[in-house]
Amino acid sequence: MCEDGMALDQNYGVMADLLGLTAKAVPEVEALFERGRAALRERVTVAGKVSASAMEQQQFAAHSLSWLATYTEALRQLRAWAGRLQADGRFGEMEGLILQIGFGEYLSQIYGGIPMSQGEMARLGDLGIEAAPGAAAGLLMADGNTPAARMRLVALMQDNQGRATFGASGLDDELEMIRDQFRRFADEKVAPQAHGWHLRDELIPMEIIEALAEMGVFGLTIPEEFGGFGLSKASMVVVSEELSRGYIGVGSLGTRSEIAAELILCGGTDAQKAQWLPKLASGEILPTAVFTEPNTGSDLGSLRTRAVEGPEGWEVTGNKTWITHAARTHVMTLLARTDPETTDYRGLSMFLAEKVPGTDAEPFPTPGMTGGEIEVLGYRGMKEYELAFDGFKVKSENLLGGVPGQGFKQLMQTFESARIQTAARAIGVAQNALEVGMQYAIDRKQFGKSLIAFPRVAGKLAMMAVEVMITRQLTYHSAWAKDHGKRCDLEAGMAKLLGARVAWAAADNALQIHGGNGFALEYQISRILCDARILNIFEGAAEIQAQVIARRLLD
Repeated sequence: MCEDGMALDQNYGVMADLLGLTAKAVPEVEALFERGRAALRERVTVAGKVSASAMEQQQFAAHSLSWLATYTEALRQLRAWAGRLQADGRFGEMEGLILQIGFGEYLSQIYGGIPMSQGEMARLGDLGIEAAPGAAAGLLMADGNTPAARMRLVALMQDNQGRATFGASGLDDELEMIRDQFRRFADEKVAPQAHGWHLRDELIPMEIIEALAEMGVFGLTIPEEFGGFGLSKASMVVVSEELSRGYIGVGSLGTRSEIAAELILCGGTDAQKAQWLPKLASGEILPTAVFTEPNTGSDLGSLRTRAVEGPEGWEVTGNKTWITHAARTHVMTLLARTDPETTDYRGLSMFLAEKVPGTDAEPFPTPGMTGGEIEVLGYRGMKEYELAFDGFKVKSENLLGGVPGQGFKQLMQTFESARIQTAARAIGVAQNALEVGMQYAIDRKQFGKSLIAFPRVAGKLAMMAVEVMITRQLTYHSAWAKDHGKRCDLEAGMAKLLGARVAWAAADNALQIHGGNGFALEYQISRILCDARILNIFEGAAEIQAQVIARRLLD
């Protein structure tokens, strides 16, 4: 690809003036999205306001709008990535193929049907609109995602010797240095052991956690005044991505401390910040999030676990479930109801509830607290637990912010970062699936040649690489917005929504490339598939995420 964006070789479908065509296609899609939003808003507006009941009745259409918005933003950010690379003289052949395949495929899905899940398609007709592609979109749809382009991209990926990032990421040198450091750590210390940890259902060894602490993972974005490095959310995205490429459990360890620290930074008192943040940053203490209850799921406003204040502090009674890394952590960010007269989010408070780390023999030694492990398909390195509290004591000074009734608001302040983190982990899992699938396709011989020589195998790998890059750019954009003090709940939600689907598709396709071997536990792709599945559920299930995005778009 020349610096002016013109094609060097027409034989595999790279089009002339690719950068110009994609620049013209973005406004076409933006206009289409605005039409869809206006049409849906008219259907769900009652007495001048968006009606919750009408939104529920029109749920499929609302979620279709969320996916259309996500694709619109994804194409916008992919085109912006290409523009930055061109300006820096780094827009090469591989990047051009990613751009044209990405636009060709996503435009075709926008006009033909966006897969929300395996059996659900978001179509323009669901929004009550019809549209034909414009001139730029039409050309990209016809000539962008061709078999020849996919085959050429995969050939270049093989020449790239399996590097973790296919195509220039568009990040600055400092972030790329961070990526290289954690890529090496994941390759040397994590990836060789991950499948064994999974098969034996073991906790991630403490040596790994101690090494991450020494590397500063737990204090990466905590301000320097509290013992952290004070780096950007973008840096945490890169770290989470590379560690999750090695094993999602390791990539998720930093997320625990990141979210706990954000809760304290946003809602804690000065004394709480001084006490807890340096210990979180150093890895001296490990946190866990204790929010979900057996009968509430995503409906956090209806939590029933209660905390009652007495002369010696608070006493907590109730049940929690799906608590990650609960046994060997030191502190719980625990959400409980402190106002018994309420039945919604207004009566909830957040606590920094201290506990004693457990052992294999006695996982929950702290008085007033018991628990049991939930056996799971994947995401095993920290384990999942059900917890029961019966008169569990929390110090008065450990009420986050010192004022009751602020818990739900405090939690909402962390959701942008949490969803950016989940998107980053999804990128890592998808990248891992791509690399494992690609290596198997190179090594495995059938009918006298490597699997990667067959167009449908190569096509799967090409689309994995393209969607990984699309999700990367969407996630980096949301992190950039967060770092610059901009509201980014919409962008973070889109990155999480798309990232989770991309990770699952990549893992599923990589297993398909393995054929029958992929179904054998000894092959690591079986673990990657199980790990990928959780991404569409935690931090807000895909359906909840789509509903949240739709509500924001229509308000």
